Amino acid sequence: MRWALNRLALAITSMVALAFLVPLAVAIWQIAHDKAISEARQQATSIVTVLGVNAEPTALTNAVASTSAGSAGLLAVHLPGLEPIGNSHLSDATVERAAAQRRSATAAADGGVAYLQPTVLTDGRTVVVEVFVTDDEMRRGVWSAWLALFGLAVLLVGGSTALADRLGAQLVRSTRQLAASTRRLGAGELNERIEPTGPRELRDAAQAFNTMAGDLRRLLDRERELAADLSHRLRTPLTALRLDAEAIPPGPIADRMRQACDLLDQELEEIITGARLGVEDRGNESCDLVEVLADRLAFWSVLAEDQERPWEVVGGNEPVTVPMSRSDVTMVVDAMFGNVFSHTDEGVAFRVSVSSTGLLVDDAGPGIADPAAAVQRGYSGAGSTGLGLDIVRRAADTVRGQLIVGRSPLGGARVGFLLTAAPDVDLDPEPRRRRRATF
Repeated sequence: MRWALNRLALAITSMVALAFLVPLAVAIWQIAHDKAISEARQQATSIVTVLGVNAEPTALTNAVASTSAGSAGLLAVHLPGLEPIGNSHLSDATVERAAAQRRSATAAADGGVAYLQPTVLTDGRTVVVEVFVTDDEMRRGVWSAWLALFGLAVLLVGGSTALADRLGAQLVRSTRQLAASTRRLGAGELNERIEPTGPRELRDAAQAFNTMAGDLRRLLDRERELAADLSHRLRTPLTALRLDAEAIPPGPIADRMRQACDLLDQELEEIITGARLGVEDRGNESCDLVEVLADRLAFWSVLAEDQERPWEVVGGNEPVTVPMSRSDVTMVVDAMFGNVFSHTDEGVAFRVSVSSTGLLVDDAGPGIADPAAAVQRGYSGAGSTGLGLDIVRRAADTVRGQLIVGRSPLGGARVGFLLTAAPDVDLDPEPRRRRRATF
């Protein structure tokens, strides 16, 4: 846009400059020509004055020599029947025609123009005074004036283009700021606001953007509050379930039921707490992926042992900080583990790999026939809700990472939650150092 405005200003000012400069250039040339002819007329008039007093050749010779044009060989007096006094640049026929017409005129000659001034003496003879004007004399001062006009035109065009560039830069800067803020808001940075700058229309657009961002944040906060309220409603059936579990006679089943109720109550508490956080608090949250993974493995490992699933953990020696809330990371880890337990048979092994790259879950099941369709929200080829992989994908987008779905080295499916979207990331953080979970 900035260059377009510059080109527009350059084109307009150039056309305006040409519209004025061409007539001015012609006028300057005509003024210089008229000035040269006027000076020649003055020279001729001085000789005509001498002719009125004394028309003797000797006196005329002295008069011609005393003028600037005569001393330069540019003036001549044509007496009838005599040789011209001075230096003539015209033919006799041209002089005779001017004498016959008895009015001043100009005649073209080699290297310039001759001004002819006829005059009638007291004895009736017609004398013609010739003053030759060279081309250089008629163009004197023209080139310098044209050069000054050209410099003025360049200055005007350059100045107007520079001014348009400054105005265009402010306009483009405001437009780019609005576009960048819009992209950041679309990427999830709900605290993004714009300082209104530029023309009135762009300032109005910036204020409208700030209003929209505020409304969007309030809308999301209301939705989160609604999610918290709905989660709180689950406490009533959970309380009834806990009472039923307490009524079960002591034993492994009763213990497992009570433990499940405690875990469910803890999950509800985390969901409610996370849902009620504002946009600013959620944007500043972070947690340790390894710590969350260890906590969730404590839950899933019990189910894995009941189903006799071999499993192992690779990595986890160093903390991995994720710019997400603990509840969101827990949801991602549970979605990845739930994908294994829901879509593979009992006894199928799985492996968990965690590193600074992210989290990988591999299994030895049948794999995913259509990975592209599997990440579509609501799609499931195995009769589930189809939300698990979409949860992981949206979380990866939040941290500008990547969800990968492909074939596992164990022969089944591989689901990866990567913290970077680079295509050359190392998907196996410690291929030669595998260990049993020791969290």
